Amino acid sequence: MFVSQTMNTDLIAVQPQTKLAEARVLMQKNNFRHLPVVDQDGKLVGIITDRDMRDAHPSSLLDEEDYQRTLEKVMEHRVEEVMTKNPLTISVYFTLQDALMVIGKKKVGALPVVDEDGYLKGIMSTRDLLSAFVNIMGIEEPGTLLCILVNEQPGQLKKIVDIATEENVSMGSVLVAKYWDNEKRAIFPYLLTNNVISIKRKLLEAGFDLFDPMKWYLDQLPKTKE
Repeated sequence: MFVSQTMNTDLIAVQPQTKLAEARVLMQKNNFRHLPVVDQDGKLVGIITDRDMRDAHPSSLLDEEDYQRTLEKVMEHRVEEVMTKNPLTISVYFTLQDALMVIGKKKVGALPVVDEDGYLKGIMSTRDLLSAFVNIMGIEEPGTLLCILVNEQPGQLKKIVDIATEENVSMGSVLVAKYWDNEKRAIFPYLLTNNVISIKRKLLEAGFDLFDPMKWYLDQLPKTKE
């Protein structure tokens, strides 16, 4: 799925000459943590975050009267003075996986989405990503998550799907753990049913090992060699 299908396009942006006071009101009123900054043509030139706004505030060591007086002066400054210029962006043609990797690697809370010419088209936040993956995985629907340990060989997932099909149970999603050990993988099917007794029984009869999905990461990862 492409970013363009899930990004937030109901945008509020400011211009470089916008006063910090106005930007702060917009962020507080709309519960934004990131505010794109565009030029008069709509091209992205920066982004101002809640951290940028906090950094611009006067020291908390000031007494209340000095703090408020200094804050009023600070809020008269322009967005361009504190914004992050030329921020990290992603293209409308990025996939959700691409966006997730960039956000995870760069440790940012949101990414402006631009077209080939640098025009702002949307913004993709960690909240938007989470909502998209919840939708893709189908976990909004009632169901049960299983954790199944399988041998690292072809055909294992098909066996699991066949057992679910025999029980007339649909899968909302299937995830496969990247690491387990040299010869094992963990498969996490999200079954759209709460009645999984017979499916579990058949999986055990087929030679699979079942784990509590909430404990697999801590209890079952291979130990790191000293």
